[in-house]
Amino acid sequence: MRIRFAAQHCRACSLKSRRTRSQRRLLTPRSREEHDTLVAARARETSSAFAVDRRRRAGIEGTLSRGVRAMGLRRSRYLGLSRTHLQHLLTATAINLGRLAAWIGDTPAGRTRRSAFARLMAQPAGA
Repeated sequence: MRIRFAAQHCRACSLKSRRTRSQRRLLTPRSREEHDTLVAARARETSSAFAVDRRRRAGIEGTLSRGVRAMGLRRSRYLGLSRTHLQHLLTATAINLGRLAAWIGDTPAGRTRRSAFARLMAQPAGA
């Protein structure tokens, strides 16, 4: 279901600039099941169990990112499942050796990059 507002009605509204940049307003409401699922997911995100799971997942994502950026994990250099598996094992070993070297050398962990949007939202209003 879609709800369309005529352009003539939207132009007359003083709050139009807050709601949309298009000439007219178009709303697509969610079904009751979708809405309930979204509300439940948002409530789950505020729990401490979700925060613990998210921290663990962030570590996994960092490891995958390192494998992709530094070691070409997205592409296999070999044909065949056994050789590709061997490449993955060697890549994982290289990542672990790099972590071990950083731990022995007391190399501090890099700072997490923040997106442009996150930096913008961190600025005080009116700055």
